Amino acid sequence: QVQLVESGGGLVQPGGSLRLSCAASGRTNYAYSKGWFRQIPGKEREFVAAKSERGDKTVYGDSVKGRFRISRDNANNMVYLQMDGLIPEDTAVYYCAAASVNSVHEAVVSPAQYNYWGQGTQVTVSS
Repeated sequence: QVQLVESGGGLVQPGGSLRLSCAASGRTNYAYSKGWFRQIPGKEREFVAAKSERGDKTVYGDSVKGRFRISRDNANNMVYLQMDGLIPEDTAVYYCAAASVNSVHEAVVSPAQYNYWGQGTQVTVSS
């Protein structure tokens, strides 16, 4: 089992920035693709970003490309999401997730492949 805990959400004005953090604990000595997703009530969970275990493969959702950046610190079992140029459409609950993978170079996009999820952190972009 892997436990994931997000932090760093909050209220920010349009054009502002936030940095989300995700701390992993438990069986962390396996290879995982780490990802961020977001969800608005009544809508499906949306892929935001993912990074491979080795850190050499990164994928972003189309709506956040050029504005968000995912990073991971495997030594400390952390993954981050730096969000710049925030717009009201970014308002959602953001979830950190981990997917067991066979390749350390794999960055998983599909939420169905993620085994473990955090509880989510609310991000609200509003003036």
